[in-house]
Amino acid sequence: MEMEMTPTPHNGARLGEIAKTVLMPGDPLRAKVIAETYLENPICFNTVRNMFGYTGTYHGKEISVMGSGMGMPSIGIYSYELFHFYDVDKIIRIGSAGGIQDDLRVMDVVVGLGACTDSNYAHQYQLPGTFAPIASYELVEKAVDVARRQGTPVHVGNILSSDVFYNEVSSEQWKKMGVLCVEMEAAALYMNAARAGKQALCLLTISDHLYRKESLSAKERQESFHSMMKIALEL
Repeated sequence: MEMEMTPTPHNGARLGEIAKTVLMPGDPLRAKVIAETYLENPICFNTVRNMFGYTGTYHGKEISVMGSGMGMPSIGIYSYELFHFYDVDKIIRIGSAGGIQDDLRVMDVVVGLGACTDSNYAHQYQLPGTFAPIASYELVEKAVDVARRQGTPVHVGNILSSDVFYNEVSSEQWKKMGVLCVEMEAAALYMNAARAGKQALCLLTISDHLYRKESLSAKERQESFHSMMKIALEL
């Protein structure tokens, strides 16, 4: 009976405790900071594996925030369960990324229109070709509109979701193809959303640059992405 109320071994939430829209930072501590900073009356629904999740309200609208962990296998599990077992309709990844293009600067905000990847995540679908993971156009359009109204410049385009953080291969080839930045989760999220018939978007703040000595500390990554957060919360 308990398993029916908490339908997965990775999430302690009971059915009905998670909102239809979930914001997903990679770092569970960032989820805690977001909940305590932006949400009214946040209630913690998950502490399993310290992957904190909270539900509260923002301007009267119910919203949840939950960590995803690092990498596509991790967000693949959590987003799949949210879409399929908790009836979540929209997941907005809010994360950090390494800039590739020369016009990107630390703290710039990126809207991931599409997610290129070096991952084999799509293999499970047995597709007769290469799948192109893309965001929900509705969420992209809203994000750009919100950013304009808030006066926040954003870069919209392709991002790279990589399985490898300490990569021995240069990102120069991706740079030549106009890819804006590199992160580690969006492609799996976009594929899960496509398969489930749900909506997903990845918003990123540039935390460092692959070709310049610019970077944020771990504490700054955790606490200072306010421009991105204001866009995500208004969606």
